[in-house]
Amino acid sequence: MTIRILRLGTPRHPDEGPRLGTVRRPPRGVLKTEFASGNWYDVWYPNLAPSPDTLKLGQTAETPAQWQAFSKQYRREMQTPENRHTLAMLATLSRTANFSVGCYCEDENHCHRSILRELLLEAGAEVA
Repeated sequence: MTIRILRLGTPRHPDEGPRLGTVRRPPRGVLKTEFASGNWYDVWYPNLAPSPDTLKLGQTAETPAQWQAFSKQYRREMQTPENRHTLAMLATLSRTANFSVGCYCEDENHCHRSILRELLLEAGAEVA
């Protein structure tokens, strides 16, 4: 069993399980009734998305130093008790169930989901 880290809106893997949308906002122009059928997500979980200010840091990061500043701030946000508990819960569930977490960004290397992948691995998750 594993967690898949993916781009929302992409075709589903046959064994993927439910998708969690770790994004600040739902997809624009998509009806709520089409979130799951359109391969966006089954559950919206903005708790694991960067805050609006941190998101701006990541979206505008053009240098390694700027990306590092974004990464540091996002990791700090993920250290709240609520987020640590969520990461621990997802890590535990990854040992018995298949599911996915994702974001809209095209390039995972320039997206918070790359850091979320690291955080889940650090929490002991089984990640595909």
